[in-house]
Amino acid sequence: MACGRRHSLAVLNGGRVVATGANTAGECDVQDWSEVVAVAAGNVHLARNTGRSHSLALRADGTVLATGWDGDGQCRVGAWSEVVALAAGWRRSVAVRADGRALAVGRAVEGACDVTDWREVVAVSAGDWHTVGVRADGTVLAAGVDRSGSCAVQGWRGVVDVAAGYLHTVGLRADGTLVATGRSEQGQCAVGGWRDVVAVVAGSHHTVALTSDGRALAAGADDHGQCDVEAWTDVVVVSAGAAHTLGVRADGTVVSAGDAAHGRRDVSGWHCATT
Repeated sequence: MACGRRHSLAVLNGGRVVATGANTAGECDVQDWSEVVAVAAGNVHLARNTGRSHSLALRADGTVLATGWDGDGQCRVGAWSEVVALAAGWRRSVAVRADGRALAVGRAVEGACDVTDWREVVAVSAGDWHTVGVRADGTVLAAGVDRSGSCAVQGWRGVVDVAAGYLHTVGLRADGTLVATGRSEQGQCAVGGWRDVVAVVAGSHHTVALTSDGRALAAGADDHGQCDVEAWTDVVVVSAGAAHTLGVRADGTVVSAGDAAHGRRDVSGWHCATT
């Protein structure tokens, strides 16, 4: 499952994809996609909000599909192969190949696509201005704008996953604790006390985590109720957009919180794949 600024995506049982929300540039035109195992939704930078975004899908054969706005070439992923993970940011698409190399296409001005020399990468995340990746040895790499210290990850160790927001970065350690850096004026980095975390995602200004017992935790901006996830139970997947949050329960049903404009939370009929 994936949340963008104005749209949401999910993989259904059987590998089909559904989308809801704004379809300004065709970012929700996913009805023909099949054999998909993961999706990613691009963001729309808040200060330069064109209302246009893009969507990505990873197929079981390691190829990648894209639709939506391609103003910076962020949808030019047709030649990618042997991909095992992918992420979508503002005007940017990033992937990890089976051999541990990183790929990126899209807006290169700020350096967030400067990942082609990364090796032994196991996970990536794309924020508005920066890209972060986890290496097999638990160290973390970052590229792009380091405003507010969003790329200050050089000392992190024992990390197994990362999440990049607008100007903050969160890392999940193997022991279930979190480390965070970057802008936190709305509390999006106030995650040091969380325990037993198994997954973490970042919205523009909020952070959401999943615990081993199926609970969701959230910190940061809550102006649209995007952090109202404390009542969620039996959750196995979480995703965070600019101002909304989605979760998939073990039975495949979807819960949501936050901004419902443009239909981005119209997910009541979805039954998602959970493995």
